[in-house]
Amino acid sequence: MKGILGRKLGMTTIYKDGKAFGVTVVKAGPCTVVQKKTSDGGEYDAIQVGFEELTPERAKKVLTKPLVKKFEAAKVKPHRILKEFKVGNINDFNVGDIIEARVFSEGEKVDVTGFSKGRGFSGAMKRWNFRGGEASHGSKFHRELGSVGNHTEPAKIWKGKKMPGQYGNEKKTVKNLTVVKVDAENGLLAIYGAVPGARGGLLVIKSANR
Repeated sequence: MKGILGRKLGMTTIYKDGKAFGVTVVKAGPCTVVQKKTSDGGEYDAIQVGFEELTPERAKKVLTKPLVKKFEAAKVKPHRILKEFKVGNINDFNVGDIIEARVFSEGEKVDVTGFSKGRGFSGAMKRWNFRGGEASHGSKFHRELGSVGNHTEPAKIWKGKKMPGQYGNEKKTVKNLTVVKVDAENGLLAIYGAVPGARGGLLVIKSANR
């Protein structure tokens, strides 16, 4: 499985072969291999990669001491973010290798994971797309949730009931998106369709499972 970390830059339109594609542009990588994990010491073969390089001075302010020592032991520059990717053949990678946007090719299918936009505490109509009550003047039920109670038995609200609450800021994955264009020189990927999160949000891009 191939994978890379990136930042969402925004959406635009790309014209290719006489067709228009609405794409999300992602600044992908570069990522540095920090550690190799083999199935001998764990359950599977994997690599741990770092994203967004930090200066040694900045690293001491934003990273914990164990993480700083981890980078020093691996003899790689400190990075802000660490992420693990499962791989098919661990021997294809070495500590210190650089993974760039060119790891993917045009037409390849990918799964993109990110955190959706946080919308704070929201009512049931906004959070769950409820229809709401009548809009006429006589109605006193416009945007309220409505009845949620039960009879004497069970005399409680069942867990999982759709009610007002925190909306967004959840980990989401959009599967089987197509890479329309790869700009290896600038480290950019143009992915067909929308991906989770706001501009500047962190994204994990992996080769599609199916």
